[in-house]
Amino acid sequence: MEFSRYNSSHSTAPSAPELPPESYGHQQHQPPPPQQLNQYQSYYGIPPPEPVPPRPSLSYGQSGGFPAGTQPDVVRAFQMVDKDRSGFIDEHELQQALSSGYQRFNLRTIRLLMFLFKNPYDSHRIGPVEFAALWSCLGHWRAIFDRFDKDRSGRIDSMELRDALYSLGYTVPPPVFQVLISKYDNGSGKVELDFDSFVECGMIVKGLTNKFKEKDKGYTGSATLSYDSFLCMVIPFLVSYD
Repeated sequence: MEFSRYNSSHSTAPSAPELPPESYGHQQHQPPPPQQLNQYQSYYGIPPPEPVPPRPSLSYGQSGGFPAGTQPDVVRAFQMVDKDRSGFIDEHELQQALSSGYQRFNLRTIRLLMFLFKNPYDSHRIGPVEFAALWSCLGHWRAIFDRFDKDRSGRIDSMELRDALYSLGYTVPPPVFQVLISKYDNGSGKVELDFDSFVECGMIVKGLTNKFKEKDKGYTGSATLSYDSFLCMVIPFLVSYD
């Protein structure tokens, strides 16, 4: 079963957005000369990812188990809800912890975040390393949301969502985008998303893109998947999106 990434134009996108390293084929409208680049760069137009360093061995004692340089308020938010001092928190504790710095997210969004930032040793809880990465990611996405919430209403419409995703490095095909936002239609044909819904939509796109990239070993924009692999890739996002 072969799946190819759908390429679409984006005529109303913001001008010259700065793309994060995770961008997936976002600049291929004007690809750099392939003769000057390696296989990864000739398709994606961006440098290949840096090697992932080994997971550090961290304890939850005096250091709290957090990566060096973690902000004190992030450490406090985690420790505040880790009542048993186990060094891990579950979805309800994560929901409470994020409320201290962002807002109270829907449990559906929390479960999606848990899945994407899951601890490799405990799929039902996350530790300090994952929590710090999740907190940092939400900070970046909050800044993007605020940039496109021009009237400061705390909500963005469908076109602002599309442009916000574009600025994050994701060009979502129009048919897929319509499916993505359909659940937020209030019946009048108008779609408005708060930050919670924005994170939910964005993380679905980010998560599925990253899962696909894992299968695209040659960085070609296409991948061959078994039926089981396809279901394992998609079902977790469908469940959390339901």
